[in-house]
Amino acid sequence: MTTGRDQAAASESRSRPVRGTALVPHARLPGVQHDRHVLTSTVDVFGTAHWLLAERAPERGGELPPFDALVVSVHRGGAVERTELSGLRARWPHLDRLPDGGFVVAASRARRYEDGDQVQVFDALGRETRSFSVGDAIEHLLVDATGTVWAGHFDENPAGIRRWSATGQIRWATDHAPGAGWIMDCYALNVSGPVTWACPYTDFPLLEIRPDRPDEPVKVRTNTVRGARAVAVHGGRAAFYGGYGEERDRLAFGELTETSVEPTDTGLLTLPDGALPGRRRVVARGSRIYVQAEPFTAWGVFDLGG
Repeated sequence: MTTGRDQAAASESRSRPVRGTALVPHARLPGVQHDRHVLTSTVDVFGTAHWLLAERAPERGGELPPFDALVVSVHRGGAVERTELSGLRARWPHLDRLPDGGFVVAASRARRYEDGDQVQVFDALGRETRSFSVGDAIEHLLVDATGTVWAGHFDENPAGIRRWSATGQIRWATDHAPGAGWIMDCYALNVSGPVTWACPYTDFPLLEIRPDRPDEPVKVRTNTVRGARAVAVHGGRAAFYGGYGEERDRLAFGELTETSVEPTDTGLLTLPDGALPGRRRVVARGSRIYVQAEPFTAWGVFDLGG
């Protein structure tokens, strides 16, 4: 049984600086926006950070009428852009940006939405242009450099990982991935250029997904790292972030062979000041793992590529 004293000690330990690999500051929400509620935040395929802000936090239960929200985008050079989105319907949304400047907003749960109403696509002026559904239980929703949408589902939807056009046509699914085992829950998903990486429950293989390669759309590598919530890959190396229990802040490294990931080293990934992040959001893009700790106003980055 965990006591209040145990919880306090764990909290103190988590906030205490520790030795490890420190995140590098990447982007910060401008202070003038801190009076709004952060519904969600992400880093897109080009490295721009986005915050979806509302006047108030959503309430649990009851109906959620369409509402307006603000996207604040901080580009890698520090320039700030604001886009008003009209008529959002997602209570617990996912957000990403399209290459044409528009946005995709998706409800993580599809049960309260009519068919075709779960994912909203907005143009660069914040106007909804279309909507469609990708299925219940979204764990990850990421847009790649070509504008296609990747959805990774958690265990209440056996669809696994699927790729969609921005108009709602399915382009690829993990039922086309022989040898990957049962993909029950998409723990880690990395979407950037022509290759997508994933590390799903239950066997946690590292999947190298190239849908446009008809002879081998998925290469499956066995992997001994369990429970990672993000994976980065660069130059024949992989880094896995997160895990179960005491390994939730783990940063594990491995070398890629043709059939496996061979472990090489393990450490911790910390905030820039050396503290452990506690509650966090994580986004993986190519060689980079972005981490955002509560209160979710700043992103840090770890780059496996140096």
